[in-house]
Amino acid sequence: MPQTLPNPLVQTGATDRTGAEDSKFDAPVLLRFWHLTSLDAPTVAAVWSLGFAWAAGIRLPVWIPILLALAGWAVYIFDRLFDVRAALREADQSGLRERHRFHHRHRRVLGPMAFAAACAAGWIVFTLMPWAARERNSILGLAALAYFARVHGPRTLLRGFAGFSRLMKKEMVVGLLFTAACALPTISRAALQKSPALWPMCGAGVMFAMLAWINCHAIDRWEVAEQEAGEPLILMPAWVLAFVGMMLAAILAANQPRPAALVVTGAVSALLLALLDGFRRRLTPLAVRACADLVLLAPMVLLLR
Repeated sequence: MPQTLPNPLVQTGATDRTGAEDSKFDAPVLLRFWHLTSLDAPTVAAVWSLGFAWAAGIRLPVWIPILLALAGWAVYIFDRLFDVRAALREADQSGLRERHRFHHRHRRVLGPMAFAAACAAGWIVFTLMPWAARERNSILGLAALAYFARVHGPRTLLRGFAGFSRLMKKEMVVGLLFTAACALPTISRAALQKSPALWPMCGAGVMFAMLAWINCHAIDRWEVAEQEAGEPLILMPAWVLAFVGMMLAAILAANQPRPAALVVTGAVSALLLALLDGFRRRLTPLAVRACADLVLLAPMVLLLR
């Protein structure tokens, strides 16, 4: 008989609510579904990849954001399912959140869909991606696989990565890999074209890497402190990043207005994370987690112009 989690959630987006949570604001149904089905990270990846291209004045082939979305969705689904498997094996479910329970309940649907998405991503790589880009991106792919193996691999493998773990925290690795996947398609094309936007785009990439790190760090800290009253956890780094971003945008505005606009959206996202940090006690844990990725979609305003 397959193992199940205790007290499974019956409805999509339902929460294990306590009396204290009844007075908190929950996320709308669509936002809950967007988060629970792991569509949030692929959406952010696609939007930021297109945002980088817009800022550099480069038209990306349509298969690039599709590839990022498919690969990201598959990775996130498998990550949730492997987290649940580890929790069941070790009989310790304290680290599981509602998104994990949702994936466990719907694993017979989400698992095959993730496998199909991974196959579609592989087909795009081997049929549409140029050979030179395939060689370049293989390094990024191997780094992502190494990270995934470190997180979900056998204990003997995990011990082998112990030194690496001390040097590179999870949030930092995720931020760097996520940024590289989103920015490299544009930056590599800008380098080949000797575009004057190359270095401003590198600056925007650093900005987004810091934003992705703060996002991951905030989610981790918020979930650890879920049941604790306390001071804001990521207010200062978010405010600092927003200030630095606005300063960088001011420097770029005269000669590189598009990269400057992209940096401004990153600064706005950092400000929204700071506000979310301050108001998180008024929201349910699921709403906080979903909004943390929602605020990263600020570059969408540039794409809709």
